[in-house]
Amino acid sequence: MGGKNSYASIKRYQDKVYDKVLVRLPKGKKDTLQAHAEAQGESVNGFIKRAIDETMERDTEGGETT
Repeated sequence: MGGKNSYASIKRYQDKVYDKVLVRLPKGKKDTLQAHAEAQGESVNGFIKRAIDETMERDTEGGETT
């Protein structure tokens, strides 16, 4: 039986609140990505989310839609 901080509890919450996307990178690219994100003062996840948001915004401004 798990408490509110148990793995099962956390997993249920994350499954309910977040979508997950698997990103596969060539060997060595993860280290480069992580170093860049840290240099910008953010996490890898935060950097990826920002990159996606900025690209989608730029694409939309350019007249492209998805």
